[in-house]
Amino acid sequence: MDEKSVLFNEVESLSDVLFSISDYIHDNPELGNEEFKAVQKITETLGNYGFTIEKGIAGLETAFIATYKNGLGGPVIGLLCEYDALMDLGHGCGHNLQSASVLGAAIALSRHLSHKDVTIQVIGTPAEETTSGKIPMANGGYFDHLDVALMMHGGDRTTVDGRSLAVDNFEFEFIGKESHAAVAPEQGISALDGVLMTFNGMEYLREHVRTDVRIHGIITDGGKAPNIVPKRATAKFSVRAKDRKYLNEVVERVFNVAKGAALATGTKVIIHTLKSLENKLNVQSLNDLLLENAHFSGAKNITPPRERTGSTDFSIVTHRVPGACIRVSFVPYGTSNHTEEWVKASKSSDGNEAILVAAKTLSGTCLDLVYSPELLDRIKAEFIVAKQTLESSSEELVSTN
Repeated sequence: MDEKSVLFNEVESLSDVLFSISDYIHDNPELGNEEFKAVQKITETLGNYGFTIEKGIAGLETAFIATYKNGLGGPVIGLLCEYDALMDLGHGCGHNLQSASVLGAAIALSRHLSHKDVTIQVIGTPAEETTSGKIPMANGGYFDHLDVALMMHGGDRTTVDGRSLAVDNFEFEFIGKESHAAVAPEQGISALDGVLMTFNGMEYLREHVRTDVRIHGIITDGGKAPNIVPKRATAKFSVRAKDRKYLNEVVERVFNVAKGAALATGTKVIIHTLKSLENKLNVQSLNDLLLENAHFSGAKNITPPRERTGSTDFSIVTHRVPGACIRVSFVPYGTSNHTEEWVKASKSSDGNEAILVAAKTLSGTCLDLVYSPELLDRIKAEFIVAKQTLESSSEELVSTN
């Protein structure tokens, strides 16, 4: 039996442990930065298999690093996992599958590579759906020491992320003047009018931007009562584009829409930046390696990268070290995430199958990197070129402005 098959048998032997972890996280959904049960379950399990645990990193109570280290050198490979749920929905993004598969890969590798110089780290990154723990973790340098970073995500197909959209999230806070809507409407200045005019302006803007741009928002505060002219009203928007350079141009126009709405309605607008993410820095050779191992692991519905994609905070990591994410099929093709269908499928036989496929894919990829230093060197060299190309593009933008 070849070495990779032996490794995959190690993954199979962990099935009961991995399914139990996945079910536990699924049945105990926790919002971002509150994933205490999930973190306890994950780190306790890794501790039982000989990993050293460091919790509370980057000032985040539910962030952690679990480390298996053998020898004095060798590559340092990070396996990132997420475990937060969605408000009022639960695990509609399949993070329970992600945590379980990453644990399966890490534990199997620690058993199999006891004769090799290597460091395997499971890095727990909280609040992917909201504030993004990866931001302060990246600012604190918690990914910079890695030679490569890998992730898994569930999907309606098995593929890699060829790209992602850069995104800026904002809150527009409009301030007006309160008054009685019937007795003295002329004394009031409606903050809600500013919000509504902003939405109208966004609709006009959509027609005159590239097709990869996405602008979507909600009203988060529209006032207190219909007979009171709202003094304060707020809306949250996400603005996305294929690259940061063009996104910055669109965001400037978005801001002008909100400022124009304030001017037209006599209100004041305050713009709060909530979260900004870059587009993913792609290393194709690492993507190819993941897909090769997905084939070898028996993954279903393998396809090219999705044409339509969203944004990911994993992009933060890919700007610091070579990184790639394998998406593993466990729902019918075309089924969107953040839905009840995903919640149900995340605790099913299809979900369990995806856990094992992903754990094998990740561990097989790590095995290739450990046994082929020249392959890892090629991936790192490709990453450097991609980063230099991006930086040159950014410098060109600054010089032209």
